[in-house]
Amino acid sequence: MRFGELDIPNILSTCKLLDSLRLSHCDSGMNSLLQLEHAQLTELEVDYGKFEIVELTCLPKLQRVSYKRWFYSEKDPLLFGFVPHLSKPRLAKSGSLSTRTVVLSQLLGNVPSISDLHLDFESEKIWVLPESPELLRPVLSKLQLVILDNLPEGCDLAWTMFILEAAPSLKELCITVWDHWCNMLMRDKEFRERNGYCEKVDVEWKPHAPDFKHKNLVKLTIYGFQPDDIFVGFISCVMEHAVNMAEICLHDTKVCLCCGDVDPKVKCASRYPRNVDERKKIIEELGISLPAMVHFPS
Repeated sequence: MRFGELDIPNILSTCKLLDSLRLSHCDSGMNSLLQLEHAQLTELEVDYGKFEIVELTCLPKLQRVSYKRWFYSEKDPLLFGFVPHLSKPRLAKSGSLSTRTVVLSQLLGNVPSISDLHLDFESEKIWVLPESPELLRPVLSKLQLVILDNLPEGCDLAWTMFILEAAPSLKELCITVWDHWCNMLMRDKEFRERNGYCEKVDVEWKPHAPDFKHKNLVKLTIYGFQPDDIFVGFISCVMEHAVNMAEICLHDTKVCLCCGDVDPKVKCASRYPRNVDERKKIIEELGISLPAMVHFPS
């Protein structure tokens, strides 16, 4: 739906008790600006619109915001104004060569009360910049839960440690590694070539304090675990720094019944450890003295 310039502001001013708003495949024209002001709105979701930018001008009760697949890759998708209670932002996008790298310290600089952060990379390029803890800590100081969805398979995971360095209150980290071929092939060859989709590459990152210790992270969950150097090395790295880790949940790769029809590789058997001996070997490789803290739910 394409709105007139004043339609959305009129809707907001008329619906004074509006609590939740979702705009799906909506905009006010190419390169349009969406400015939102509302006294009661607590939840906002925007996806697939062709807004150049969505400005959250004054939303004093907003708690959750989700922006999926913003159209313009050259600019940050959101501009935060007065949002004192915003605690749960979610961003989802399939990154291309032209996608601007999101700098969290700049994007979220005016949102100091974030408790849950959800980033979905849709099995494509990692579009967030690993920053130094000095820049990020003021933004992520209250962060307790991080969900990183659909990281591309076969790529190093060590870059995610920049979040641990900058978020001293973090309690739970959940990562999903998955090449979801159904979604990836929906972005057909012509579209991918036009937008410059790139081959998988590791994200460059070096620890700013190699011996830092994180005292609050107690749970690590991984979907898509495989018994290889990438996963074992990453888990070992997390445990080295998270000195009070209490629970590690390792799930098999997520299953989509349709993916096997679009790519024969998906039908290859997972190497996920299923019997006692295979799981014992993983625990030994991780050097864990309390096997009960490692769970294999799949």
